[in-house]
Amino acid sequence: MALAALWNPSTREFKILPQSTVQRPPAIDYTSSDCLGLGYDSETDDFKVVRFVINFFEENLDEGLMADWIEQVELYSLKSDSWKEISVPGASGDYKLILSFDMVNEKFSTLPLPEFGGTLAQCYLELLDFNGLLGAILYPCEGTDKSFDLWVMNGSWTKQFSVESVPGVERPLGFWKNGEMFLESSDHELVLFDPSTREIKNLGIHADRETMRIVAYVESLVPINGRQEHEESIVRRPAGGASN
Repeated sequence: MALAALWNPSTREFKILPQSTVQRPPAIDYTSSDCLGLGYDSETDDFKVVRFVINFFEENLDEGLMADWIEQVELYSLKSDSWKEISVPGASGDYKLILSFDMVNEKFSTLPLPEFGGTLAQCYLELLDFNGLLGAILYPCEGTDKSFDLWVMNGSWTKQFSVESVPGVERPLGFWKNGEMFLESSDHELVLFDPSTREIKNLGIHADRETMRIVAYVESLVPINGRQEHEESIVRRPAGGASN
């Protein structure tokens, strides 16, 4: 399983997190993790990372190879610089619910999906921040002319608006100023879309399919007890190819 790391772009500090000491189930073939979350515990003044780990088993049967898995959830504390296992939420395998995690009491809770009149077999769902509230964008799995429905949670789910038939788009990534949307185009370029004028602006940033992410960033001088970027041989390369 790949290592996780913390990075503070303001201080240029970079910290590779230690290997987890959480015990894995016996006789697993390999582990995988692609779900990470960073949060702050205001009671203990601690930054924490929650990670879902999937332990895979492979069995040779007469019908062929069959894969099975066991899921674990583990939590890293920056203050203690260590990992621990936490309880797997009972609804983690239920794709009709949204999981949230409280960094203070270290407990999961659930939210229902918006009642959008379809199924997740037909649509993708992206969670994002919308003016400080939880937003959910739903869009069709198939086709290159995408339509987007934005739902916002404020006590209950309310459909905020719909954008019809945007050509040459793969998926939404997040919002910018004045309601503009960051999208991933069909050729995997970052573009900015203005729903009011329907203008699409290419931003000249490319990535592999479905690896592009938009992350809200607030400048902070909080130390993460790591090393400087140059000590880890990290080189910044902004759009355009120039190093920083």
